Amino acid sequence: MAMVFALILGLLFASCQSTAQTKSDDKTLVSTKLKWSERMAQTLMKKHPNAFEIDDKTAPKWDYVHGLVMTSFEELYKKTNNQMYYDYLKGYADATISPDGSIPSYSMEKYNIDMIVSGNIMFFLYDKTKEEKYLKAMQTMRDQLQNQPRTSEGGFWHKKIYPNQMWLDGLYMGSPFYARYTSKYENGKQLDDVAKQFELIQKNLLDSKTGLLYHGWDESKEMAWSNKETGTSPNFWSRSLGWYAMALVDALDYFPENHPKRGELILYLNSLSNTLLKYQHSSGLWYQVTDQGDREGNYLEASGSAMFAYAFAKGANKGYLPKEFKNHATKAFDGLTRDLMQITPEGYTILTQVCAVAGLGGKPFRDGSYDYYINERKKDNDPKATGPFILAALELNR
Repeated sequence: MAMVFALILGLLFASCQSTAQTKSDDKTLVSTKLKWSERMAQTLMKKHPNAFEIDDKTAPKWDYVHGLVMTSFEELYKKTNNQMYYDYLKGYADATISPDGSIPSYSMEKYNIDMIVSGNIMFFLYDKTKEEKYLKAMQTMRDQLQNQPRTSEGGFWHKKIYPNQMWLDGLYMGSPFYARYTSKYENGKQLDDVAKQFELIQKNLLDSKTGLLYHGWDESKEMAWSNKETGTSPNFWSRSLGWYAMALVDALDYFPENHPKRGELILYLNSLSNTLLKYQHSSGLWYQVTDQGDREGNYLEASGSAMFAYAFAKGANKGYLPKEFKNHATKAFDGLTRDLMQITPEGYTILTQVCAVAGLGGKPFRDGSYDYYINERKKDNDPKATGPFILAALELNR
């Protein structure tokens, strides 16, 4: 009798344990056993069931942040062959592109180079599906570049509303797409023009003292933020440098080894990467204002750090950078996951300390000062950090 009673108690205890475990498992929507790339991707999918909802959008919008994150989903799908990642990125394309290939939320006449980057996933989608609307969307982006206003030397303006200006951001927005399109559909005939964009950045935005590049440059020198002698903005912003580093490693993919400009771009990447090591914090991260260290108000920022981790890792994997840059990328990635990552009870991965947005000029006016950069709002899991984080995790196999 005592044995039977003990058996019943044991079964009840096991049942209670099982029920408790089930309840606990119910809370975990994203498995912590997955690699960081999938943990972040599934966090975004759970929080934003439709890809166009990323960045708190309520209606489909053709936008650069979606282009960045969907690029990371493309790479994730290629790595895992998991259909849900493909469906998610295709869902974004289908929500923003009409059956006839037009893009309702896009206006070419604004000549905003940020818009080009969402065209990157169209190469993959068109190759996979042969749906003409994806090709037409690509052609629309190519048409914009064909007519994009330029500086006197041939550099793309950042936007029509920012005349005569080149920003580091714009190199990522336009150059990888431009290089890929001309390589695939134009026999590479415009690769020299792609390289010219980088050449003009190096000529006009590089600071010889630090080796860093300023966020922006105004050829007219009329903007209140521009130096009246050089035309450059006053400070170095890590995310803008991150955009530029990613632009180099991604555009290089489409320069054949025998192309005369390829070595030049690799030199730019190595120069920037070696310079960035001088400003890498002991944690592996970089400050919002790159060269100002622990000056009051400055902070270790996630998006720029993730972008550098990706550029370093891919650069090393591709042979554009020395192999030791894989270690520098690992150090940066460790800093992100150790110091700036929060894990919720549901298993969601939340990157903190992300600058939500920063620019130059506009209304209200942004002066590019130190105080401006450190006081822009922060936003957890901003897509300008989550996209590069996924890309870095894939390059590092983390």
